[in-house]
Amino acid sequence: MIFDKDGNTTIITQEKATVVELVKKLEVMYERFKNDNVIVNLTSLNKIPLEQIVEFLSISNTHRASKHSFVIVTDKTNLDETPDEIVVVPTLQEAYDIIEMEEIERDLGF
Repeated sequence: MIFDKDGNTTIITQEKATVVELVKKLEVMYERFKNDNVIVNLTSLNKIPLEQIVEFLSISNTHRASKHSFVIVTDKTNLDETPDEIVVVPTLQEAYDIIEMEEIERDLGF
């Protein structure tokens, strides 16, 4: 797991461990990035089933409730099947775009 910081955004890149292991590590290390927008980059992993994407739901809901963005990047899952409560995009640029739009919405009070 690699942590990169870009302004007020933390990019977490997962290279080897399973998604379930990653979620457990993120829950333990939550204090480290709780005040940042978060991008979880899973592009280096193989096909990711919907059940594994749903593993992020709890931490995503917690993070979004504290007025920060939580975006997962992967092009190896069916984006049409993902629940609306979790943001999954196929590219890193789209993740940055989502964060920018959500920050504007928060600034406007939506």
